[in-house]
Amino acid sequence: MTLTALRSASALAAALLLAPALAHAQDIVRHKIPNSDFPIALAVSIPPSATIHFISGQVPPIVDKAADPNAIAAFGDTKTQTVGVLQKIKEILAGMGLGMGDAVKMQVFLVGDPAHKGRADVTGFMAGYTQFFGGAQPNLPARAVMQVAGLSNPGWLVEIEVVAAKK
Repeated sequence: MTLTALRSASALAAALLLAPALAHAQDIVRHKIPNSDFPIALAVSIPPSATIHFISGQVPPIVDKAADPNAIAAFGDTKTQTVGVLQKIKEILAGMGLGMGDAVKMQVFLVGDPAHKGRADVTGFMAGYTQFFGGAQPNLPARAVMQVAGLSNPGWLVEIEVVAAKK
């Protein structure tokens, strides 16, 4: 990338970040995806007056204590694991005086599920995710979902980390 292109890209990025903050000096602004009802934000702008909280990656709780603790059966399918992880995140946020609506950025790591030919079960993930985001809780985070080769326990299909912000 040339120096001129880099400067132009930097100026554009700064303008995109500053424009909403200047227009709504103290508001967290969630930019919707144009012409879409997909339950994520295109971007989220956070004003300097907000406190930012980084929630470490959370993994699913055991749902079947009789199963091998290193097997998917112990933690459930992708939907079950997603709900368990998001419930843990909800509890962590509540302990900090925050709610799921304060989540502004989410990174989701999905492992390929053998029941889905080794591909991440995005449909199962979305079935769990939409229990917490969209609908009754309309404050949507910016989000990335990626398939990874594995997590530290072979039974885990889901790990999620969150950034939350509140004025």
